[in-house]
Amino acid sequence: MGTRPLSMTAEAARGAALLAKRVEIALTEVDLTPPQYRLLSLLEDGGSTATYAAERLAVSPPSVTAIVDGLVARSMVTRQNVEGDRRRVHLQLTEGGHAALARGDAAIAEQLERVALAGTGSGATASASDALSWWYEAIRSEYASRAGS
Repeated sequence: MGTRPLSMTAEAARGAALLAKRVEIALTEVDLTPPQYRLLSLLEDGGSTATYAAERLAVSPPSVTAIVDGLVARSMVTRQNVEGDRRRVHLQLTEGGHAALARGDAAIAEQLERVALAGTGSGATASASDALSWWYEAIRSEYASRAGS
């Protein structure tokens, strides 16, 4: 049974899935899970409410609570009640959270660079990195447009 060539879209989708696994592997090296890393990344912009974090991360509020519980226990995130609304909680990165995020960023960058170099050599590494940066900005813009509507 022969292998059919993949369309560019299917190849990109499968590449994204494999890349996500490499990110997961890199984060294990610095003792973070992908959900913890995503939450730390979100909070780096100045904190967030738990409800907003759940919406942005596309998870349920109880899932965010579980992630936050682990990060609070590790002194990476603090919780503060929102004045005037005891049900709302503001989440903020600590110095330890900033350091953990930096370690996660470095581990992921190293993993991605290793994969890029193995794939097509150093010439493609910069363009691959640029493409991922483009996706990051596109997703942030999409979040912002949804928040405004």
